Amino acid sequence: KLSMLSLPLLLLLLWGVVSHGFPTVTSETQEQDVEMVQNYLEKYYYLKSDGKPVVRQRNNSLVSEKLKQMQAFFGLKVTGKVDTDTLNLMKQPRCGVPDVAQYVLTDGSQWDHTHLTYRIENYTPDLPRAEVDSAIEKAFQLWSNVSPLTFTKVFEGQADIMISFVWGDHRDNSPFDGPNGNLAHAFQPGPNLGGDIHFDEDETWTNNFRNYNLYRVAAHELGHSLGLSHSTDIGALMYPNYMYSGNVQLSQDDINGIQAIYGPSQNPVQPTGPQTPQVCDRKLTFDAITTIRGEVMFLKDRFYMRVNPFYPEVELNFISVFWPNLPNGLQAAYEVSERDEVRFFKGDKYWVVQGQDVLYGYPKDIHRSFGFPRTVKSIDAAVSDENTGKTYFFVANKYWRYDEYKQSMDAGYPQMIAAGFPGIGHKVDAVFQKDGFFYFFHGKRQYKFDLRTKRVLSLDKANSWFNC
Repeated sequence: KLSMLSLPLLLLLLWGVVSHGFPTVTSETQEQDVEMVQNYLEKYYYLKSDGKPVVRQRNNSLVSEKLKQMQAFFGLKVTGKVDTDTLNLMKQPRCGVPDVAQYVLTDGSQWDHTHLTYRIENYTPDLPRAEVDSAIEKAFQLWSNVSPLTFTKVFEGQADIMISFVWGDHRDNSPFDGPNGNLAHAFQPGPNLGGDIHFDEDETWTNNFRNYNLYRVAAHELGHSLGLSHSTDIGALMYPNYMYSGNVQLSQDDINGIQAIYGPSQNPVQPTGPQTPQVCDRKLTFDAITTIRGEVMFLKDRFYMRVNPFYPEVELNFISVFWPNLPNGLQAAYEVSERDEVRFFKGDKYWVVQGQDVLYGYPKDIHRSFGFPRTVKSIDAAVSDENTGKTYFFVANKYWRYDEYKQSMDAGYPQMIAAGFPGIGHKVDAVFQKDGFFYFFHGKRQYKFDLRTKRVLSLDKANSWFNC
């Protein structure tokens, strides 16, 4: 089970404070929340209410059903009740298209021709026109790269896909709601409104990481214009909630979706996209693992997975939710708990974070900072022994030992992994320390190692921490 938590809750968990159920809030806030829950379920899950406040009614089975549907969609704990996680998720900015199809027929509708036209009817004052043109063009390219579809921009008359910036009630039965919340919506393929994309002009549209990135939202809405519905895969562009991690790309889930409708791309080499890790996949491997303030964080591609003692489900989200400045594909990480620091490595560079802050002046060079020879181009894994202040760096079949107090490499290194850590093999993908033991990961295997006796105590699957 994946759990997608919103930032405020993530922070609570990171700082080790957790409250479940309704927080103690004024009746006014609860009043707003109740109204928001009702609006959310009406809009995205077709809750029928005939204008009555049905969420307030105790044990309303229809509301409970819709809540369960929504919780299942987002991989939350399915309770049918309004809890903190559900509320936090409902408060996230998102696409205005519903998460469930009202009639099965509308799902899977498609264009009957592959050469489509589009027209930008008006422009947002937030960006120069050229930036808007570029964002929209790049969004179309994403989809044409992986399918047989082509897109031509036209400057007058009716195009297949009409794009406009509007606000409030703009006469299509789907009014916008002011800043944040519902950012944009698009219509399934078809005549008239079909395929059209509307952006909410009450948002601030940007061409960078500030909210809201026009290219990112346009790429998502375009998926709907071509016939795709929302995806439950948090790594997919078609996931309903707004996420922006600096690069906009189609995941394998998005590519599979568009090709299921229109067939493969005409490229001689079929394009592929990143896959979201499946926490219970027996073949799961990790790029790096570190402890952070008493919790263990597993890193893979653009994602982290985290096990929280207070929370049954594994939390999976983008690393950029916590640290937008870190690169994807980190290779090693370790915590120096004395200094409340976590250090992340990629290639010959490293970054240092404290809580949510990437410290100023990073990335720095591993050769200058730690004293590695120039022959070391990257680090496979790292772990710091809190009892001795010694940090172990694993590179290919050797390891170095660094003294955090003296801030220098110990003499006599590198040594062979097989000699210093007998039984774990010759290569390490990731390692962390917990309760005095080292846990080494290589491929799908995990070794629990006792430093004192220099023995492997047990062998396990890599994802054994995820209660699968």
